[in-house]
Formats: sequence, C-alpha cells, structure tokens
Amino acid sequence: MGSDFLIIAIMVVTIIATAGLTVNGIISKATAYYLEKDARARGSDAGNSNSRQLAERTEMIEERLAVLERLATDRGTLLSDEIEALRLDVSARREKENG
Repeated sequence: MGSDFLIIAIMVVTIIATAGLTVNGIISKATAYYLEKDARARGSDAGNSNSRQLAERTEMIEERLAVLERLATDRGTLLSDEIEALRLDVSARREKENG
C-alpha cells in the first residue's frame, strides 16, 4: 500500500511540474511577442538609436584596426608608445561611455 502511494505522489508531482513548465513557456512566448509588437508600434526610435550605436562602434573598431595595421607594418615607430596611446584612448572612451 505504501509503494502505491509513493508512485501516485511521484506521478502527481511530475504532472504538476510538466503543466507548470508548459504554462510558463506559453506565458513567456506571449509576453515576448507583445513586447516586440509594442516596440515595433512605438516606431523606429529604438532602431535609430541602435543603428547610431552600431555605427559608432564600427568606427571605433576601424580606427583601432588602422592603428594595429600600422603597428604591424611600420617597424620605425616605438611599439610601446603606440600601445600606451591605445590604452589611454580606450580608457578615455570607457570614461566617456560610463559618464
């Protein structure tokens, strides 16, 4: 009799857990859908901001790549001075981004 109760209890817990996870997944999907729909309805303000940030990031990466290419190809410069200048530039950018 005791083993029957244990099996039934395990089955009930399993069914409740499965139902809970299913409902949680459905709610998560619905919430994400409505949040995305709301963001699209508000317009492209967020898209413009994201595009601007992406353009700024791309420009920064291109500048750093140009410096690295110059470092790799120009043997006449002092490598340590160039690296230090990059570190200072990164520090200044981080301070600017963080406020």
